[in-house]
Amino acid sequence: MTNMMPSTFNTETADRLGTELLAQPKNPLHGMTLEAIVTALVGHFGWEALAQRIPVNCFTHDPSIQSSLKFLRKTPWARSKVESLYGFMLRDIKLQDVARAAAKQKIHDLTTPE
Repeated sequence: MTNMMPSTFNTETADRLGTELLAQPKNPLHGMTLEAIVTALVGHFGWEALAQRIPVNCFTHDPSIQSSLKFLRKTPWARSKVESLYGFMLRDIKLQDVARAAAKQKIHDLTTPE
């Protein structure tokens, strides 16, 4: 087996790479536990809407956070769907906030005398 590391790889490079991997400002899942993700989705969509978007038994039949976590930790494809939906939810919330701010600004512009 050949060594895949470049000859200039050293502890300084390893530290830099490790820091870059830890600092993931654009990754909405970074630092989020699965429990926090599921809780946020349930809070935003509710169990019924969540089950419509991801039709799995842990969301459709007697749903709970604990049963969902147990299932999702054992089922990578379902966990992937949950994580994707979480990313969609965050984008949707951000777009709503931007639209709300634009509407406030427009109202302010219309009501402020020139």
